[in-house]
Parts: sequence; structure tokens; C-alpha cells
Amino acid sequence: MFWANGNLHAFTSAQWEALCDRCGLCCLEKLTDRKTGKVYYTSVPCRLLDIRTGACRAYHRRTLLIPSCQQLTAATITACRWLPRSCAYRRLAEGRALPTWHPLVCGDDDAVHREGLSVRSLVLRKVPPETSDLSAYIIDWGIWGRWRRPKGKRGSPRTCMRPNRD
Repeated sequence: MFWANGNLHAFTSAQWEALCDRCGLCCLEKLTDRKTGKVYYTSVPCRLLDIRTGACRAYHRRTLLIPSCQQLTAATITACRWLPRSCAYRRLAEGRALPTWHPLVCGDDDAVHREGLSVRSLVLRKVPPETSDLSAYIIDWGIWGRWRRPKGKRGSPRTCMRPNRD
């Protein structure tokens, strides 16, 4: 139970990667209001996302192929306020435990999908290549919620999303 202490900075690379439950929700295209900074989620998946598995088809090259892809690190996780409430990285950064359905807790990689907390359970849209306006695809499935700061932590997390379209 390496995750129990919640210190994201102490994890090895393998432990960090094991935290991902492969829900794929962070791989939905997002739009950011330039005036307010509010992030809007769309029903459009990243072109590298395998909707059946919730994994990236080109994980180790993703930031080269999709320049707007955000690489999560212990140092940047609190700035990534767009992560879903169920995300293990977000949960640990907020001082919350992993849920019972998380693969590290239950030993079942498909539990996140059976719980309906992955892209597999959502209606996703492929956008025609000539479409540059993703605003028609904005959705609210209620999976993101407000960012909660662990008790005793001060300051406001910065958003790390930028308007993007790849």
C-alpha cells in the first residue's frame, strides 16, 4: 500500500504510473474560457485515447504527438484542477483515500469501468476534421466537481489548462 501515506513526491515512476486507473476521463478534449479561466469538458476524446481500455495508444510519445497533452507530476498535480473527482492523483493530493473500486485496492483493472466511472460508459463523439469549434460538444456529466484542498494547505491552485485543439 505505497499510496497510503499520500506523499506523491515519494513515489517511484512505477508507483506513479500504477495510480492511474485508466478511466480516460482526463483525455477528453477541454475548452477554457479566456476571461474566467473556467474549464469546459467536451464529449470529444483525444485521438490517441483507446475508449475500450481507457489507455493512450501512444503513451510514451503522447506529448510529442499532442503538444497540448498535460504530463502529470507530483509538482503539477494541484495545478491540474480539471482532473475528475475520482482521479487517484487528485484524491491523494486532496488528502483522500483511494476508492474501493480502484485497481490497486481491489486488484481488478475493470472495476472502474463496471462502476461507470470511465470513458467506456460515456457517449463520446468523433468530430469531423473540418470542425474547429468544439463548443457544440460541451457536456457536464458531473464528474469533475470543485477541487478540495487538504486541511492545513493554503493558497489557491493554479489552472494548468490552456485552450487547445489538436
